[in-house]
Amino acid sequence: MIIPALDFIDGAVVRLHQGDYQTRRNYNLDPLLCLQEYLREGAEVIHLVDLTGARDPQARQQSLVTRLLTSISPAIVQVGGGIRSEVDVKILLEAGATRVVIGSIAVQQPQEVTRWFEHFGPDLLVLALDIRIDDNGNRRVAISGWQEDSGLSLEQVIAQYYPLGLKHVLCTDISRDGTLTGSNVSLYHSLCDTWPNIAFQASGGIGSLEHIARLRHSGVENIIVGRALLENKFTMAEAIICWQNA
Repeated sequence: MIIPALDFIDGAVVRLHQGDYQTRRNYNLDPLLCLQEYLREGAEVIHLVDLTGARDPQARQQSLVTRLLTSISPAIVQVGGGIRSEVDVKILLEAGATRVVIGSIAVQQPQEVTRWFEHFGPDLLVLALDIRIDDNGNRRVAISGWQEDSGLSLEQVIAQYYPLGLKHVLCTDISRDGTLTGSNVSLYHSLCDTWPNIAFQASGGIGSLEHIARLRHSGVENIIVGRALLENKFTMAEAIICWQNA
C-alpha cells in the first residue's frame, strides 16, 4: 500500500534532501489537516518522523507526536526519530503508535534492540535501514543521520534480526531520497526475492505515478511517499489507484 510520510523539525512540516538538514524544505502546512486529508483519500497507514528527535533525542517532539496520534486514532501509524531506549518505544506505543521505527541504534546496539524484539514482538517494530551503494554494488548501512558508514552491509543487518521474527523493514537508498527521480527498483526486487517473508517498505525517490507503477511487481508491500504528496505531484487517491491497477 501507499504510506504517506510527514517529517517534522520544531513542529514544522519539512523535507530533507538525502538526509541533509542543511537542505531543509519548509512547507506551510498544518500537519493534522494534512494527515486527515490523506486518511480521507484512502491512506491506511501513516509514517511520522521526528527529525528534531533524530538529531537530538533529548529534544524529541513527544507532545506533537502524541497530539497527532490521538487526533487520527484509530489509524495505523508508525513513528520514528530519536528512539534510543526501551522506554522510548514504550512511550510511543502507549501514546497510540502502532509501530515504532528504529534505525541507527539497531546497528550500534544490537544486543539492546534484540531485547526489544523479544519484549515487544516483531509486529510492533520497523527496522529502518538507510544504505549507500558503492561502485562495487555493496550496500552499506549508514548511521548517525546518514553521516557515518556502519561498516556493515544491508544483508548482514537483516540476517542478524531475521531469526527474531523480523517482519517490517523500511529500506532507503540514500542517493534517491528527496530527489523525486524514482526508486531503486532492482534493490527491492533483490531484497524481496531473498527474504520473501519480510514486509519491505520502499522509501526514497518517488516523484510520479509512474515511479509507483514500477514498484508494483518488485515484491515490496508498501511505498513511503513524502515530498511528492506535499508538492502535489499527485494526490493520495491517485497514488492508491495507481498502485492497485499497475
